[in-house]
Amino acid sequence: MELSACLDDLESRIDDGVEGELLDQWKRFAELRCGDAVFDPRRPAPSLPAIGWPRVRVNSTLDDFDRMAIHQFESCSTILAAAGGNLLCVRCNYGTPILPAPFGAELFIMPDETDTLPACHPLPGGAEAIRRLLDQPSPSLDHPYLAKVFEMGRRFADIAKRYPKIGRHVHIYHPDVQGPMDVMEMLWGSDIFIGLYDEPDLAHAMLNRLCEFYIQVMRHWESIIPPMQSFAPHWGMLHAGRIMLRDDSAMNLSPDMFKEFVLPYDSRLLSEFGGGAMHACGKLDHFSTFLRKIPSLRAFNCSQPHLNNMAKVFDDTIDQGITLIGLNRSAAVEAMAGGRDLRGRVHVN
Repeated sequence: MELSACLDDLESRIDDGVEGELLDQWKRFAELRCGDAVFDPRRPAPSLPAIGWPRVRVNSTLDDFDRMAIHQFESCSTILAAAGGNLLCVRCNYGTPILPAPFGAELFIMPDETDTLPACHPLPGGAEAIRRLLDQPSPSLDHPYLAKVFEMGRRFADIAKRYPKIGRHVHIYHPDVQGPMDVMEMLWGSDIFIGLYDEPDLAHAMLNRLCEFYIQVMRHWESIIPPMQSFAPHWGMLHAGRIMLRDDSAMNLSPDMFKEFVLPYDSRLLSEFGGGAMHACGKLDHFSTFLRKIPSLRAFNCSQPHLNNMAKVFDDTIDQGITLIGLNRSAAVEAMAGGRDLRGRVHVN
C-alpha cells in the first residue's frame, strides 16, 4: 500500500476539536494545573480506519523513507482507533546509535524477527579509543546516519504541509539522541564503569565533547522542525521544555558518580534548551534526590516503578513540581490506596 493512501486515511479521521482539546489538557497538566488526582486523558470516541494499514517491520524502515513514515503514522492510526489519550506523534525512528554513529560506532542491526531498533558496537580499544576521539575534530553533521535522520525530518515536515490536519495535530518529536552518559557508554563499552574511577579526567573531557555535539545536532534539528513554544511532545506525552534526555546508564552508578558525571552535563543541556524531561530505566531512587537540583527539569519518566521506592521518587519529583509521565497505572493506584496525594502531577498509562 502506498504512503499516500495511509496519509489520506489518517487525515480524514483527525478531528480538529478533539485534538485541540486534548492538547489543552496536556498543557494544563504540564503546567501543574491538572484538577484530577491523576492525569488520565482519553479521546471521547474511537476513530476507526477505513483501510487496512500495512504492518511494517522496523528493519525495513531503516533505508526506506516511505516505510519509515508508514511505520510512524500507523501508531497514530492505532491511537485514534483505540480512543487513546496520547497525542499523535511521529519521529525519525533510527534508534540509539544516532549520536554514537558519527563518532565511529558500528551499527548492530537486530535480527528481523525481533522487530527492534538497531544498537551499536562500542569502539574497539575502550579508554584509548575515547582518547583518540578527543584528538580528532568533532564529527560532521553530514555523517550518513545523521543525515538520514535530518532527511526524514524534512519529509515529515513536507507531509505536514500537504496534509493540513496532520500538520496541525501530528507532532514531530526530536530523535533519540539519548544523554551524554548513555552515549559515552555506547562508545566506551562496559569498561566505562571502571574507567570512571581510573580516568575521570578523560571521562569529563568526553562528556563535554558529547554535550557540544548534542547541542549542534539539536540546533540543526530545530532548524528543520521548529520546537513548540514552551512544550515538547515525546512518546505521545507532553512536557514543559524542549528536550527529553535518557539516563539508562545511571542505574549502574552510585549517587556520588551520578552527581559527578551525569548531573552537570544533563543540567547544562536542559538549561540550553529551555528545560525538558528525563527518562531512566531500572532502579533510580538512589539518585532521584539529585533531580531536585536541576531547575530546568520539568518532567520525569520512570519506566519500572516496581524496582524503586516510589515514596522517595514521588518526594523527589511531584513534590518538587516535576511531573511524572507515563507511569504504570498500578503504581499510581497502589500509591493512592496507601494515602499518597499525587497532586494531579502523575500521568498514568
